[in-house]
Amino acid sequence: MWNLKNKYALVTGGTKGIGKAAVLEFLELGAEVLFTSRTQKDVDHLLEDLQKDGKKVYGLAADVALVEDRQKVSDHIEKQWGKLDILVNNAGINIRKKAMEYTDEEFRKVMEINLNAPFELSRKLYPLLQKSGDAKIVNVASSAAIQDVGTGTPYAMSKAGLLQQTRSLAVEWAKDGIRVNAVSPWFTVTPLTKGLLSEKERMDPIIKRTPLNRVAEANEMASIIAFLAMDKSSYITGQNIIADGGMSVNAI
Repeated sequence: MWNLKNKYALVTGGTKGIGKAAVLEFLELGAEVLFTSRTQKDVDHLLEDLQKDGKKVYGLAADVALVEDRQKVSDHIEKQWGKLDILVNNAGINIRKKAMEYTDEEFRKVMEINLNAPFELSRKLYPLLQKSGDAKIVNVASSAAIQDVGTGTPYAMSKAGLLQQTRSLAVEWAKDGIRVNAVSPWFTVTPLTKGLLSEKERMDPIIKRTPLNRVAEANEMASIIAFLAMDKSSYITGQNIIADGGMSVNAI
């Protein structure tokens, strides 16, 4: 059971950062994987690397915030597999600005991609998840969902909403054999954080605040996602695993 053999998995935002690490982890554990990215070039590049090894992996250029692209993803899964065992809602964005500097359009964009898209995609794929009989949804949230960590109010709001979405759907869909959990990373090495991680004056306080004295690697988050996707975590639902190197329990 410490594997994902014979499982069909979808990872959104799967060409970079935590999403890519999850794709690689799932493939290593024996799953068949479909990943999405908004950019066809990124899809093609990752597929070229992975298919050389004979992995059962597929990619789609799709923006899961769009109705038509969610339909495209659903159609692909229906045709390719006929069911879905694992959904990882990983795609997300942030616009690092102070609250009063946000435009209405920017606010809506953050909320649409980080909060609304996972909800609508989960609903769209519900019939395929139900067919699994033992499906798992893993939502990638953030430490910003439970306390202020300086990432901006709209981002924090969207991720906090994603945690409540996780809890509520876990209760509502338990009867359908669908478990729903979340993982909340602290600062992790990804393209989204690359600029920030290069600023020593901003990173020093972050490292000082973290008992493990470093930021996370994307593969460390992927391992948690994989555990929640496994049958070994069969009695866990509606939970949020905070992966922050001890930051949230450090009062100093």
